[in-house]
Amino acid sequence: MARAYDAIVVGLGAMGSAVAYHLAARGVRVLGLDAHRPPHRHGSHHGESRIIRTAYYEHPAYVPLLERAFASWAEVAERADAALLLKTGGLMIGTEAGELVPGVLASARAHGLAHEILSSGDLMARFPLFRLDPSMLGVREADAGILFPETCIRVLLNGAAAARADLRFDEPVQEWAVVPGGVQVTTTRGVYTAETLVLTAGIGMRDLVGELRRQLRIERQVVAHFEPAGDNERLAPDRFPIFCIEEPDGAFYYGFPDLGSGCKFGHHHAGVIGEPAELERDVSEPDVADIRGFLARRIPQANGKLAASAVCFYTNTPDSHFVIDRHSRHENVIVASVCSGHGFKFATVVGEIIADLARGKTPPFDLSMFRFARFAEHDRRYG
Repeated sequence: MARAYDAIVVGLGAMGSAVAYHLAARGVRVLGLDAHRPPHRHGSHHGESRIIRTAYYEHPAYVPLLERAFASWAEVAERADAALLLKTGGLMIGTEAGELVPGVLASARAHGLAHEILSSGDLMARFPLFRLDPSMLGVREADAGILFPETCIRVLLNGAAAARADLRFDEPVQEWAVVPGGVQVTTTRGVYTAETLVLTAGIGMRDLVGELRRQLRIERQVVAHFEPAGDNERLAPDRFPIFCIEEPDGAFYYGFPDLGSGCKFGHHHAGVIGEPAELERDVSEPDVADIRGFLARRIPQANGKLAASAVCFYTNTPDSHFVIDRHSRHENVIVASVCSGHGFKFATVVGEIIADLARGKTPPFDLSMFRFARFAEHDRRYG
């Protein structure tokens, strides 16, 4: 017989763990399902570190969500007595003609965010490891920093379980359906019913939501850790901030200080698009060479021995913005594909938003940019 819940959450990575945490904290009877056992390396939430920042070049509409995300992560950390976030400050570096710096400044000015504009000379004087072009400038944000994703997910899942959420791992979902009175979810182990279904399955969203299959693109993303080639103290978190650099040709690179396993770097949105099962999961020599070329050009003292490398997957929407909305045809099915390679930092606030939606409350944010219906318009325009 089917077992009944108030809400079923499919996918317990960054977003799903936060949704389960916040629903259970509100007394909702929650079933959480995942095909693996988070945190794991099958999706996009692994890799030691994630950037969190507020002056968001992607769009000023994200800023209120980020302000709440900082506060929400701090609340989760305090309840669990866990270290989830390390503030290092952040640098967004590019040219006035690019996308990064103008976007950061637009968000900072629209929301009155504290920031500092530095010329390339000022940047290299204050952070002497960088080698920058004279045309470059940077925006410094003092409160930016690092989230520890595996620890974050463990804390959220432990908190959900402590609030009596029923979390089931290694149990893939086979299908779901809207039935009289709610939804029904069939897995490899059983059948479950609930009033509300929340889909937060990352790269699995294309299989769970047919309306999104044509829209979502899975992109291979490589990150690599390098031992310092020079003074390792200058790459420590108290001296070397998180950063993003937009090269004059439009390429985006990002990096982290040395947290003990070398500095981590990546080339943002430079990966192969394809089916998850067909994308290469091992890091190749050309992958590493690409990042080394960036380091040789911009941060030579970080270009030491390769310490570790990994592949994860971005799930990209056509406009690179999130999906946070009710399903277009089913009011009691909520879709949260917070993706396109910049979603982790939002997990706790998205968990709060979905918990509001699942309980019939209106979230205190403008979510119009994240509506499900925009994809129908995309299909009409581009077929």
